[in-house]
Amino acid sequence: MEIERKFLLKKIPSNLEQYPCHSMEQGYLSKNPVVRVRKEEDRYYMTYKNGANMAHEEYNLALTKQSYEHLLKKADGIVLRKKRYYIPIQKFFDPDEILDPCFASLIVEYDVFQGEYEGVFLAEIEYETVEQANAFVMPRSFLCDVTNDRRYHNSCMSEGVRGIHS
Repeated sequence: MEIERKFLLKKIPSNLEQYPCHSMEQGYLSKNPVVRVRKEEDRYYMTYKNGANMAHEEYNLALTKQSYEHLLKKADGIVLRKKRYYIPIQKFFDPDEILDPCFASLIVEYDVFQGEYEGVFLAEIEYETVEQANAFVMPRSFLCDVTNDRRYHNSCMSEGVRGIHS
């Protein structure tokens, strides 16, 4: 089970280069259920996702480079390209804001899109439980929660959805 929320930020985090980063490329073979293939550096996966927006089943299968390249040719729509930065949640809270200790170990996966979605930035946080996800209070540096806005689901973005912004 994957439990995640997505957010837009008021500003791009500074000093991104100091955080771990992976380049990703992904294409979608199906939207319902979601079946995607992803290249992350030199690793290749097929992912199956099914369920609600915030909490859903997710299964990953390792692929060879050849299998990935073969399946990517069958993907519908836009192949998404992005850089994903892994930033500790504490970096998003101002010194005068209180971060509940139960969230202190969370990592923000900050996606910087390239290609057709150049200029779009999304922050994702994965939680251990639905209760933890629901209890999370955004820091002031976050603009809004777009978890339930389908325009910000990567599978919908692969269809060339317009009207999204960072």
